[in-house]
Amino acid sequence: MPDLNLKIGFIGAGNMGQAMIGALIASDCSAASDIFVCDVVKKQTDRLAVTYGISVAAENSILVKTCDVVIFAVKPQTIETVLSDLKDRDVFSTASRKKILISIAAGIPIKKLESYVYSDGDPSRKKNMPILRVMPNTPALVLAGVSGLCGNAFAVPEDMAVARKILRAMGTVFECEEKEMDAVTAVSGSGPAYCFYLAEAMTAAAHELGFSDEDASAMTTATLKGAVALMESQPETAADLRKRVTSPGGTTEAAIRVLDDHRVKQAIIAAVTAAARRSRELSA
Repeated sequence: MPDLNLKIGFIGAGNMGQAMIGALIASDCSAASDIFVCDVVKKQTDRLAVTYGISVAAENSILVKTCDVVIFAVKPQTIETVLSDLKDRDVFSTASRKKILISIAAGIPIKKLESYVYSDGDPSRKKNMPILRVMPNTPALVLAGVSGLCGNAFAVPEDMAVARKILRAMGTVFECEEKEMDAVTAVSGSGPAYCFYLAEAMTAAAHELGFSDEDASAMTTATLKGAVALMESQPETAADLRKRVTSPGGTTEAAIRVLDDHRVKQAIIAAVTAAARRSRELSA
């Protein structure tokens, strides 16, 4: 039996929405018959229906009325248009039962979502439509994602538990306060790009040292994969592991000295801080 006996709807069928749908079904967290999707690109929803056996809703309003959990898997520049249309159609104010609303639109604060969902000021609406915000990252596409999760004042522990089950189907979940979401965005949301940046540099160096492009890429990927596996299997910190392989007078020490001379660690810290600052600016 699936873990969740709830109807889950996705507004948006882009990469992240598709990843979440696939993860829910593959992990047996939800039955395909309980999953609904709606997107303006009919080709994508039709393909998902064929691939997974899920249902396609003709309109966003129908999906919201049908489902117990609604996941807004749309781009930040699109979500306000979606919410405005649902508000104008009185979808939120006429809902007859509780619904958990989850947004994965980066940079959109909960107060902005509340301005549409709770626009009529009805106190019962707030209790029956808790709003949760999620910051996933792209490794969710291979079920190795990291997601930050926070809820508004009306999200009770049971609501958060439902969201955790959904998100754990595609990786690791960290609960936080919304004020910490900019840091989550900077560390894990943008984090894969930092890893790709390092891989890009290592691959270029391997190529300069005489390896073919194919071998350089394969060696870099395998090395990074092995390093992560070692980090996961050992109790030491990353700093401790780095020191363990840095023998005095050895090759690794020569490489680390160059990185330190160029203040690479300080540059990375500054880069992550800049990402968090930009996230705050976009959320304002």
